[in-house]
Amino acid sequence: MKILLSTPFDISFPGGVNAHVLTLDRELRHLGHQTRILSPGAPDGTIADDGHICRIGHAYPIQANGSVARLALSPRLSRYVQPFLDREAFDVLHLNDPLTSTLHLAVLACSRSTNIGTFHSSNTSRLGFNLLFRLGRPIFAHFDRHVHGRIAVSPTARDFIANYFPGNYELIPNGIDFQQFAKDVESDPRFASDQPTVLFVGRYNEPRKGFRYLLRAMAGVQAQIPDARLLVVGPGNPAAFRQQISLAGLHSVEFVGEVPVEELPAFYATADVFCAPSTGRESFGIVLLEAMAAGKPVIASDIPGYRSVIETGSEAILVEPANAETLEDAILTVLRNPSLASRLAEVGRERARACAWQNIAQRVVECYERARQPVSDGQPTLVPPSSLFSGTRRP
Repeated sequence: MKILLSTPFDISFPGGVNAHVLTLDRELRHLGHQTRILSPGAPDGTIADDGHICRIGHAYPIQANGSVARLALSPRLSRYVQPFLDREAFDVLHLNDPLTSTLHLAVLACSRSTNIGTFHSSNTSRLGFNLLFRLGRPIFAHFDRHVHGRIAVSPTARDFIANYFPGNYELIPNGIDFQQFAKDVESDPRFASDQPTVLFVGRYNEPRKGFRYLLRAMAGVQAQIPDARLLVVGPGNPAAFRQQISLAGLHSVEFVGEVPVEELPAFYATADVFCAPSTGRESFGIVLLEAMAAGKPVIASDIPGYRSVIETGSEAILVEPANAETLEDAILTVLRNPSLASRLAEVGRERARACAWQNIAQRVVECYERARQPVSDGQPTLVPPSSLFSGTRRP
């Protein structure tokens, strides 16, 4: 099949959805399919096509879901989308968060292909979304009818979008590069240590990541295990936490900064326990699976997006979100109990293996094939293109 994978976010910037698109692109190619990627972020706001990644429209930074999303906002993108789709003649258009940006609305308006939507978002603070969808529901519902197959990455993501657009959603989780994280690697020599090490990976400046609660927990951990260390990997500004670290009397808190994904396994190798203290608004815990694949015991907040990763309850320790005391107790328990740490690591690794991208990509292809099957009258399950967002009415 010839497949277009589209992200609503500027592909030049890292993020969960973009990582999903880039890795699925690679795995679909391994399965023998022909793929291209569509993203906003054309330098001049029109179209920039390098033969594999096509960028259409400006990408504007917008505060959303506790972070910055770089989205296309122009309602006049069909003038670039239509010729691109006509020229490429894709069998499947796979849009990630298909109702998130005007770029995707233009794609759906111009499409004559089978349209698949993967829904990633999970926003437990619904006020903004309620207002947006209430005001724009007729337009969004029109485009929602042009999606022939629906995938949700977690029950949380499914329940969130189904609240606005009820329908059948196939649950296919995010995948991970299992072999990349499961292979034996040496600890990064710059940060290797014999100290008991707690690892955090993520954008720690974002309040929803709960990093401040981990710092409070580490104060209690270091009071009982003085040589315990916190290793922080990810983008952010350490200066924002210097005062909290000083007032809490914390030591051995090391900020690494952002690292390429291919270097992450070396940091997991350094850790004795991985912590994900997010307070909410996570649709799926991909970092939990990475840590599990690396064979590390995981402690995470008991929030819906993370809970969907934990199938049996034995893959990780879940703690009350925004509660530094319970997080501290969990860290101390794991660091003091090697047999528990080993058991968590073993069960967690098997859970991560089930989410290997090779398995996930095959399930996505099967979703494509079902959506492309003809209906009972022998006609393809396609709909005619819309004149909305296209500027002209088409037959």
